[in-house]
Order: sequence, then structure tokens, then C-alpha cells
Amino acid sequence: MQRATFFDHLILWLGILFLITPIWILFASSTHTVETIIQEGMQWIPRLEGLSSYKTALTSAIGFTDTATGMRMLWNSTIMGVGFAVGKIIIAMTAAYALVYFRIPMATFLFWIIFSTLLLPLEVRIVPSYEVVSDLGLLNSYTGLILPLIASATATFYFQQFYKTIPDELLEAAQLDNANAWLFFKDILIPLSRTMMAAMFIIMFVVGWNQYLWPLMMTTEEAYYTIVMGIKNFLSVATEGRVPEFNLIFAMVILAMLPPVLIVIVFQRWFIQGLVESEK
Repeated sequence: MQRATFFDHLILWLGILFLITPIWILFASSTHTVETIIQEGMQWIPRLEGLSSYKTALTSAIGFTDTATGMRMLWNSTIMGVGFAVGKIIIAMTAAYALVYFRIPMATFLFWIIFSTLLLPLEVRIVPSYEVVSDLGLLNSYTGLILPLIASATATFYFQQFYKTIPDELLEAAQLDNANAWLFFKDILIPLSRTMMAAMFIIMFVVGWNQYLWPLMMTTEEAYYTIVMGIKNFLSVATEGRVPEFNLIFAMVILAMLPPVLIVIVFQRWFIQGLVESEK
């Protein structure tokens, strides 16, 4: 038994090392100069004096204006990630609530219509989506970045399945207390859904944070660039015959990883409960 436990822990530690090692090399290399990286390759040992590259990555601007700084791009990505997560959760919860607790004609058919949108990725519908956003005058705005993509079939499916597991006795007790549909949703379903909401928040935040194609289409002003776009713009100088500032690129990649990792760490317990348990 002890031998089995030892090998279980060994496999886990090997998996951790396999995932952490590239990130460590990226961090160590970000503290070296561009010349060192080009001449000697990726580095294993960081330099304390090289941490100034992180300050440069946060304050330096890319493009033709001084608005697209690393700090501004991180802020834009945060707004987009939080907007995605909150918007998708609100719409998914209300849609699932209507499908489960209201006698809507053809409710099953409507659900499968919603679910079938999973077969239409963003790349397939990006042109008509861009046309709609452009006609509404929402280009170069946070609303245009967030609003067209906040409908989520995945989140709707998870919340619908979760609501179906809630005992009918809770609904009957709420009706005996003269609670209307809004009070039942607000006072009973939302508190019971907090772990599922946390799990969906993590998933949808990461989806919104990692968006590249949609912000690239929706923004022409550098003030709305996201951190993923900033990393790509730093790398694009290689096609112009210039040497990319690899230390700043690596520093920006590390900075771009921190908010999603922080979100996962904060919501880890609720994330696991939301996916494998039901608190009712």
C-alpha cells in the first residue's frame, strides 16, 4: 500500500515538474538581456537585476500611440474576462431557470437550438457578428467586445442539469410561503448555485481572457488592445526585420498568466465542488 502511495505521489510530482519547468525557463529568460537570449538561448537561472524588464513591460507602449501600455492591456483583458464570465453566468442562469421551471412551448426543442450553437464556433460567425456590431456603432468599446459573445450554450446546459437535480420539495415549500418566481430564483436557486457559478466563472473568465481574434476584429484603437494582442504585436517586429525584445515578450507572457492563475487559486474549492458535487 505504501509503495502504491509512493508511486502515486511520484507521478503527481513528475506531472507538476513537466508543467512548471517551461514556465520557470520562461521566467528565468525574461530577466536576461536580448543579446544573452539570442547568443546563449533560453536560461535556467534568473537575474535579480533583470526584474526591471517587468516594469518595462508594464509601462512601455506598443504601436503608434502611448495608450497601449502593458498595464492598460492587462486592464482591458481583465474587463473582458470579467464581463464574459458575469454576462454568460447571468444569461445562462436565467435561460436554464426558464427552461426548467416554466411551461414554455417546445422547451426541449429550444434547448437543443441553444445547444446546437456549440457547432458554430466564433470563426464561423465572426463576419455577420462584426456586421451587427459595426451597424450598432459598438466598435472600439467594451460593450462591443463583451456583449455579442456572452450567450453560452455550455453554461446554460450545466445550469439546466443542476436545476433538474434540485428537489421539488423546495419549490413546493416556496409556493406555500407565497414566494413568487423571482423570490424563488433569488433566495433559493442563486444561493444553491454558488459553487456552479464559481466553476463557470473560472472557465468563462479564462475564455474571455484568452480571446484574440474577436478583439482583433473589434478594435482599431490601441487603447482597447488586450494583453494577448500585445504579445502578438511584440512578436510581429520579427517580420519587419528587427530583433524582437524577447525579455519583454517573456515578461509579458508571465504577466498574462498571473490573473487566470490567481482566479483559479481563489475559486479552486468552489470550482471542484461545482463540477463534482451538488449542495442542496
